[in-house]
Amino acid sequence: MFADNTLTPKEAVRLCALGTIASRPMRYSELAGSVRHFTSRIMGPSLELMGISIELLRYEGLVEATDGQGMEDDSMLTISAAGRRELQTLLTARLRPGSDLSKLVVALKMRFLDLLEADERAHQIDLLIEGADSELARLTDLRGSDGEGGSALAAWLDHDIALLESRLAWLEDFRARL
Repeated sequence: MFADNTLTPKEAVRLCALGTIASRPMRYSELAGSVRHFTSRIMGPSLELMGISIELLRYEGLVEATDGQGMEDDSMLTISAAGRRELQTLLTARLRPGSDLSKLVVALKMRFLDLLEADERAHQIDLLIEGADSELARLTDLRGSDGEGGSALAAWLDHDIALLESRLAWLEDFRARL
């Protein structure tokens, strides 16, 4: 963890893997695919987030193979008692407020937008619209794959999707006024 007891990106992926396997036993490949799907829909593709190995979780005794060895034979995995303790620690870690670098960059672009020529201002807003569209598509895809319509995740995704739709409408209106 970071010095302020907040999760590093790798620990967030670890939380995703342990929480997923705690929900139900699954094959190694299914767990890896589920973690990759979830994290890429929230953050977009990121090599930093793909750095954790499910095999490392098995080596550390946090997950156990119930019908094989692990990755090499795509065994069925289940969470161990140590894994449940680690999951509890990760789930109760503090949040790091305002750590999103992209939010800072967008704010700086908007702050200094008037320093650009008109065509470049429009181009920058188009890039922001494209980014919001992409993020909206990722979250909508994740929301569509969440089979539990009444889950806390579904409610949070619905809220985030509504915020993105609002941001997108604002950006498009702003672009039209340039």
